[in-house]
Amino acid sequence: MSDTSDWLQFALFLGVLTLLTKPLGLYLVRVLNPFGRTWLDRAIKPIERLTYRICGIKPETEQTCLAYTISVLAFSLVGMLLTYFILRYQNLLPLNPQGMPGLSPHLAFNTAASFTTNTNWQSYSGESTLSYFSQMVALTIHNFTSAAVGIGVAAALTRGITRKATRNIGNFWVDLVRVTYYVLLPICFVFAIVLVSQGVVQNFRPYATARTLDATIIDAPALDENGRPISDADGRPIMTKKVVDTQIIPQGPAASQIPIKLLGTNGGGFFGANAAHPYENPTPLSNFLQMLAILVIPSALTYYFGREIRNQRHGWALWTAMTLLFAAGVCTAWWAESSGNPIHQSLGVAVSDGNMEGKESRFGIFNSALFATVTTAASCGAVNAMHDSFTPVGGLVPLFNMQTGEVIYGGVGAGLYGILIFALLAVFIAGLMVGRTPEYLGKKISAFDIKMAVLVLMALSAPLLGFTAWACISAWGQAGLNNAGPHGFSEILYAYSSAIGNNGSAFAGLVANPSNGDPHYNVTLGIAMLAGRFLMIVPVLAIAGNFACKRQMPAGSGTFKTEGITFVLLLVGTILLVGALSYLPALAIGPIVEQFLMTNGKLF
Repeated sequence: MSDTSDWLQFALFLGVLTLLTKPLGLYLVRVLNPFGRTWLDRAIKPIERLTYRICGIKPETEQTCLAYTISVLAFSLVGMLLTYFILRYQNLLPLNPQGMPGLSPHLAFNTAASFTTNTNWQSYSGESTLSYFSQMVALTIHNFTSAAVGIGVAAALTRGITRKATRNIGNFWVDLVRVTYYVLLPICFVFAIVLVSQGVVQNFRPYATARTLDATIIDAPALDENGRPISDADGRPIMTKKVVDTQIIPQGPAASQIPIKLLGTNGGGFFGANAAHPYENPTPLSNFLQMLAILVIPSALTYYFGREIRNQRHGWALWTAMTLLFAAGVCTAWWAESSGNPIHQSLGVAVSDGNMEGKESRFGIFNSALFATVTTAASCGAVNAMHDSFTPVGGLVPLFNMQTGEVIYGGVGAGLYGILIFALLAVFIAGLMVGRTPEYLGKKISAFDIKMAVLVLMALSAPLLGFTAWACISAWGQAGLNNAGPHGFSEILYAYSSAIGNNGSAFAGLVANPSNGDPHYNVTLGIAMLAGRFLMIVPVLAIAGNFACKRQMPAGSGTFKTEGITFVLLLVGTILLVGALSYLPALAIGPIVEQFLMTNGKLF
């Protein structure tokens, strides 16, 4: 961690992110006001009005929390079903030059649940599984809509906190349209052009075949006349020697999908290698911009919240808590990967080389550690390095980031309403400790609010730990592992942490869609994604509705101040305490014990 250029890049990254937080936050204030005016009105306003007319949306009519919740669930259900059928029958649809077959029922369910919930977990490799039509229609559209849903829910909670004695928290359909038209589409259009200039591919050509300079002999599964693997009496695949002298070079409309996968904290890669693929992330500049795109909207939403509640210092306090946790994660992962593996060093690897396993040489250790922290702090599944190859402590950082519940910046929208849940808990705990009536921003915190907040935490931790335990003791769970011992356990724990946290990144060592067609991982991960998304959104909207009905009280001598360093430290402590209580035992038998074993000369 002594490279000055790395420190300067980290400072530049945080500096640019900070500078963009206020202007984008102010822009979001206008966009999330149904009648707010923006500088894009002349171009987009006619399209917005036409959309309202066609869909029968009345922008002046607001919804209660129940109506808003039903709209979110109904829209998500319809989108998920549409995606499922597109994936199942993509062989019958256009833009399929490679003749990709339809997906199996369990893989289609997993993928539809994944993109509906803004998770974008991929049990498949995009270039070998999906047609261009599936990539563009089934997945990219979800990248926009799932991100817009998250921002809309954050706006609804904000309205509930700021409004007095009302049952209305906004109009979901208006939020969905305005966020998509005024925020996501314009930025992604410009960003796509920038990425094309950096070398990101954008075409509809069939895959190209190139002849390699040297032929290679590999062991490959023997296939029958129908192209299916042949197994022996024990069910193990029969291997045969195969000469490889050609390489398939995938093509496709990647540049149009990548901006929204990052800006919307989606993360699903057009290619299996995701942001490590040179067609998705070719240069250091594209890498820097992609990391920045992941955090910029979640960061700006804290400023939007501060402006809406008319307490900008509180907005910056939320941002500061996020940034402290983020910086600590970056430095920890960076230190761990720079320190390298002592076992490798005993074999002749220089200490100064660090741990380059699973990393792109064009990015190096710092950019790999930074990207891993960014993408898991923001519930975005994009990766530019394989986390399975990180050192145990290096892999612990992205794992813990996901387990905090999407609050270290978090997903678009999800980060704001996630950290507000912790803010409620922090103020409630502080009130109990000093004997004050807990209140947040002038409104008393009721038992109902705390019950909903605790329900959010239970909805995240119970399925995560439950599915992990089931997979660990089941034959189907163990069959998907590529490593034994604590590292294998970390692979399973990471998968369900990623699903519940709606992150989508993977350790890259777990086989979730095995060739034998076992559906357990696909189905359980799909259920986990749905639970992590909607068992969080429903209680959040319930809190929004309950807060909107309350009257605001003037601040008094007993009011706990929600700005300043005291509140920031209390909020950070609450996040860490809840995370430690929920997940420390699992982390102890995974990456923590693996770190001790590695220092004593044992690998898995």
